[in-house]
Amino acid sequence: MKNFIVDVTKCTGCYCCQMACKDEHCGNDWTPYAKPQPETGQFWGKIHEFEMGQQPHVRVRYVFVPCQHCNSAPCIDACPIEAIYRDDNGFVIIDPKACSGCQLCMDSCPYRVIFYNETLQIAQKCTGCAHLIDKGWADPRCVDVCHQLAIEFGDDLDFSGTETWQPDFNLDTNVRYIGLPKKFVAGTAYDPTIKEVVEGATCTLAGTGGPFTTTTNEYGDFWFEGLVEGEFTLTIEDGGKSYTETVSTVDGAKSVGDVALS
Repeated sequence: MKNFIVDVTKCTGCYCCQMACKDEHCGNDWTPYAKPQPETGQFWGKIHEFEMGQQPHVRVRYVFVPCQHCNSAPCIDACPIEAIYRDDNGFVIIDPKACSGCQLCMDSCPYRVIFYNETLQIAQKCTGCAHLIDKGWADPRCVDVCHQLAIEFGDDLDFSGTETWQPDFNLDTNVRYIGLPKKFVAGTAYDPTIKEVVEGATCTLAGTGGPFTTTTNEYGDFWFEGLVEGEFTLTIEDGGKSYTETVSTVDGAKSVGDVALS
């Protein structure tokens, strides 16, 4: 079974994976795997950008999302004419000759990674570059061009420590992720008396899933990462001085900015 692991922490947002997919499938007919991808309007493997927090504490993440090649693929069950199947490598394939263009598979896919080709009147999506793998290629094009080695591809990869994209969909997928964007609370502690940042201050975040503790770095910055949606109480202490604030991640990651210890 072929699998993918996308390490979001390594991705620099160069978009080479997305462009390689277009290069491989636009203008190329790989029947019986896929007909040509339209030049515009479709990205069978798409980079999603996430900007979290507020200045000066901001995190930017890029997440590559192709078809997730689900083990119990809703699109397969939704197809009334059995035009969608799983090949020997585990790729979910839409047979371009058999597809009737009913678009029921598109409605069934919670990831919204199936597209409709209006010219050909068929549904289309990522094939895992099955036409290349079956010819002996080691990797699909998106993996082959990734100079950051952010996409791993192989047989029965170790999924320990990985996550599914949109885990609330409760689907077992063959594309897994490391370092998906999570909410955080961050800030900078300083001493207004001496007008200097405070290094080594003890920071505590009490609340949902907590408490969590960390210390400020040489720039006075602290980061609580990997948080869930919730309400928290932030406390910073150093040398008898302290700061307390209520912080919410309900609306996203939160930077509390510069905080003065007194």
